[in-house]
Amino acid sequence: MSKVEEIYGSLVFNRITMQEYLPRGTYKELMTTIDDGEPINESLANVVAHAMKEWAIENGATHYTHWFQPLSGITSEKHDSFIDPVDDSHVIMRFSGKALIQGEPDASSFPSGGLRATFEARGYTAWDPTSYAFIKDEVLCIPTAFCSYNGEALDKKTPLLRSNKALKEQVQRALALFGEDVKHVMPTLGAEQEYFLISEEDYKKRLDLVLCGRTLFGYSPCKGQELEEHYFGAIRPTVSAFMKELNEELWKLGVPAMTKHNEVAPCQHELAPMFTNVNRAVDQNLITMELMRLIASRHGLVCLEEEKPFDHINGSGKHNNWSISADGKNLLDPGDDPIENLRFMVVLTCIVRAVDEYQDLLRMTTASAGNDHRLGGDEAPPSIISMFLGDELGRVVNAIIAGDDYHSNSNTKLDLGVDVLPNFDQDNTDRNRTSPFAFTGNKFEFRMPGSNQNLSDTNMVLNVAMADSLSKFADDLEGKTGDEFTAACKEWIRQTLTEHQRIIFNGDGYSEEWEEEAKRRGLSNLPNTAKALPAYVSDKAYALFDKFKVLNKEEVDCRYNVKLEKYCKIMNIECRTMKRMVRRDYLPAIEAYAAELAEEIASIEKVLGEGKAAGQRKRFEQIATGAEKIHELCDLLHVKHHEARDLEDAQEKADMYADIVIPIMKDLRAQVDELEIITDRKYWPCPTYNEILFYA
Repeated sequence: MSKVEEIYGSLVFNRITMQEYLPRGTYKELMTTIDDGEPINESLANVVAHAMKEWAIENGATHYTHWFQPLSGITSEKHDSFIDPVDDSHVIMRFSGKALIQGEPDASSFPSGGLRATFEARGYTAWDPTSYAFIKDEVLCIPTAFCSYNGEALDKKTPLLRSNKALKEQVQRALALFGEDVKHVMPTLGAEQEYFLISEEDYKKRLDLVLCGRTLFGYSPCKGQELEEHYFGAIRPTVSAFMKELNEELWKLGVPAMTKHNEVAPCQHELAPMFTNVNRAVDQNLITMELMRLIASRHGLVCLEEEKPFDHINGSGKHNNWSISADGKNLLDPGDDPIENLRFMVVLTCIVRAVDEYQDLLRMTTASAGNDHRLGGDEAPPSIISMFLGDELGRVVNAIIAGDDYHSNSNTKLDLGVDVLPNFDQDNTDRNRTSPFAFTGNKFEFRMPGSNQNLSDTNMVLNVAMADSLSKFADDLEGKTGDEFTAACKEWIRQTLTEHQRIIFNGDGYSEEWEEEAKRRGLSNLPNTAKALPAYVSDKAYALFDKFKVLNKEEVDCRYNVKLEKYCKIMNIECRTMKRMVRRDYLPAIEAYAAELAEEIASIEKVLGEGKAAGQRKRFEQIATGAEKIHELCDLLHVKHHEARDLEDAQEKADMYADIVIPIMKDLRAQVDELEIITDRKYWPCPTYNEILFYA
């Protein structure tokens, strides 16, 4: 057995471990709970809790925690020990079924978006048996949902689980029309995690990186990504050591980390796992992000998970590879001839409808302060939602809409023109990095989410939007059988694709022509977070979430408020940081260099005569003029920042940050960056892009 096989899942209470530690009957009962969603009773919980505790203690655990995802999007945990004092000299190790299935953390300090008042402190965590418990830092971590005293969801996991249930029910309805009785339906996810690694020494010298996770200033490096040599390039030893340790720790935790490589930008890298069910995949991605930050520090590095830590080069995304599995079959696998695969075409058509109908909601799920900086350039998709189907599938759709016959040219051979290289089958879909939502052969890749985002919201909306489309299909075709069903099914596909074909676009999403074309098609263009978030509280969104019991109105309002508050708080932090750096770092450095230049000019002209320091005078004028503009812009930013900060209405506050404050911040940055390249390096107060991105 290889080392990887030996360590894989060794710190996870997975099915293999359960079989070893649980009585056979208990194991079967628990599997029914996990696979079929049956409720868990206290007697079962007691047996499972005891087995889980014994296994955890054998693996060095001393504490347990209910590991959950509050609306902040990150994970939270409170550690309780297993010890139960017998007297003042002895303890026993105990863990009850009640402690396993329910916890009661103080909910008062977590984001609630007005769903509960601060004095209403009680909240509950509830065990999610569909996501395996694991051991981290000698603590047994039990994935849980988090809700208020009245049962409202205060977390990211609960709505995702509800949306999984809604999707399962509608897939079962739809497939029943094809004569298929499926038991297990689960959306699947593969989350490609991009990130930057930089020197910890450089990181500590940049207040913007420390407080904001991204640089607020910085002139473009002399060499960026234009040589295209970093992508898939040789991995530097320090990074390789980090990746090796990260993989080993992830494998112990049952995270199927598959691929590691350099990404396009300097210092940028990617980790891609194998697909699994969406609930577990989200949990595993959050574990991955936590470990990346921790392990980087052991190697003298800092892992930047912010979407756009550096201007002028690529930002980091988290590609959301989504599909649906029914009894182990991928419903997005088109088979040999897509047009003959009626079930596949129904599923595809439902997705086209879902993305078109709920494009605003999908856009909203990724909206954040960092997302605004990343979208629309440097290989990130634009803010306009569209779907890429590829050439062949696009021709299939066009043929269906037109009512024409289509003859597949699949399995076209690619001949590379070199005898020793094999010919191979050409894929039916190319890659289009400018598309937000692209079909990639047997899944859809949603490319808008940012590297630091929790993917629960995105997949919750995908699931419930798809459930809505499948529900419409089932409503329209239930009662039809045989040839009548087949004919009605084909007509439903044709009609639905005709109504929603506007969302399909296989071209360049960066082009100005596309922006104009999208407007003509009636597609939404929500360029920033302030414009995108109101989609959450639209009548259409309320109706969708209520129809499938995923979120009630209060829970929707709560999430909108939390996202709005977070955006405004981040903008407040970035404004304060920017002003602090300008006033205490950049202006003193620039003015000190200007004073040196003035002395140099005076000395030269004293010796050589007036006009003999023309070059120095020109630079001095540039410095002095630039410094004056920086003073003016910083003062203007201060005024407008305070105006925005003091607004009572959160949406108005967000709008002012987006429309007025951010343009001033961009102008101020540009002015400081211009002076960076003409100020003597010895005066510049922090590491530059050249130094940060090309550390030894």
